[in-house]
Amino acid sequence: MQPVGRSALHKATWRLIPLIALGYGCAYMDRANISFASLQMNQALHFSGAVYGFGAGVFFLSYAVCEVPSNLALHRFGARRWLARIMLTWGLIAMGMLFVRTPMQFYIARFFLGMAEAGFFPGVIFYLMQWFPPEQRARAISRFYISLPLSGVLMGAIAGALLNLNGRAHLAGWQWLFLVEGIPPILLSVAFLLLLPDKPADAPWLTEPERDWIISNVDHEGDYIHHPAEPIHRILIDPRVWQFGIFGFLLLTCTYGYVLILPQLVLTSTHLSITRVGFIAAGISLLGVPAMLFGAKLSDRNPGKRHQHVIPWCVLMALGLAAAGFSNAPGVAIPALCCISIAFSAMQGAWLAIVQGLFRGRSAAAAIAAINTLCILGGFVGPYFMGFLKDLTGNYQRGLVILSIPMLIDAGIMVYLGRQALRAQPAIVAVTTADALESPSV
Repeated sequence: MQPVGRSALHKATWRLIPLIALGYGCAYMDRANISFASLQMNQALHFSGAVYGFGAGVFFLSYAVCEVPSNLALHRFGARRWLARIMLTWGLIAMGMLFVRTPMQFYIARFFLGMAEAGFFPGVIFYLMQWFPPEQRARAISRFYISLPLSGVLMGAIAGALLNLNGRAHLAGWQWLFLVEGIPPILLSVAFLLLLPDKPADAPWLTEPERDWIISNVDHEGDYIHHPAEPIHRILIDPRVWQFGIFGFLLLTCTYGYVLILPQLVLTSTHLSITRVGFIAAGISLLGVPAMLFGAKLSDRNPGKRHQHVIPWCVLMALGLAAAGFSNAPGVAIPALCCISIAFSAMQGAWLAIVQGLFRGRSAAAAIAAINTLCILGGFVGPYFMGFLKDLTGNYQRGLVILSIPMLIDAGIMVYLGRQALRAQPAIVAVTTADALESPSV
């Protein structure tokens, strides 16, 4: 890589990714903090497992419905303003969760929280396409996406302290949790508005050669940001959208099926205090950080075979879910939960980098949002399924065993998609050669 390229990517990495990571960390924390709030809230408000599971999951229904419109709005109004708007509205609604008293209020609050947050993640994925060429994307994704396990660490570390404020200022501990954790995205919305450039051409901290290098190399690799958009209906019926959407749907069904009950699983297994449960959950999340970075680095070494870097992690996640379901003894359940965290995190850079390369320009914004819409529906199915089974069986164990099956199906899907990609490579090489003849080299 040319020195100007290294300099440009170094600046983009340090100027953009920490800010985006903070934003996504807050998003994940505000959607998942009910997992800790439930340790008090469910008993205080008399919520059954099904009520909690439906409320936890309904967030993802509104999120899914608003994904594509939100991502198209981001393309129209610019990342800076639209991402700032998303964070401001979800922060306010997250704080408003402290007023919940009935199941219906719980459902409505979670529904509007999902609507407010919709588009943030696919918007960020599309945004990063404008800054990083394909061979750098898995690492770029993993560097902002480590905020997911890190936010789990922070949430676990402070949850006990916030829940222990029970009764202070006439607020329950779970109310303090919602109040305090809703403030950071509101503050970050101002930072996004002031610090985030809409595209490389608007970045004042890039020199002219660095700006030209980013734009030329992103275009040269076939991700033409200003490429004419395909009609929306053609994107929505594209088999690739459905194939990766189903993969993500099964993945998030399993992930949110266990993430939103993780503190309850740890509490049932260890019978420790809420504070110690929080620290154990934080430790489990922390394992995802090196796993995510390691998985992305491995994937970027061979971008043409990213599928092969997803399959083993699907199998490991299936084994972890099955082990946690067969036994809740600490010596089995805690290591199994660790395996789930490691496997989920390690596959993210690889599979998301595959999705990024499916479409070009404005079509990519719609395609990524459409895939994420299908994926995020798993966030509704997983928690509701687990809550229903808990009411039916009295525990979460059978549900965890059943969740291992979709992960084995995902491994099979990725084998199929990998074979499809290998068959398509000759055609891609031919197109790339033709483009190289038409375009000057960088």
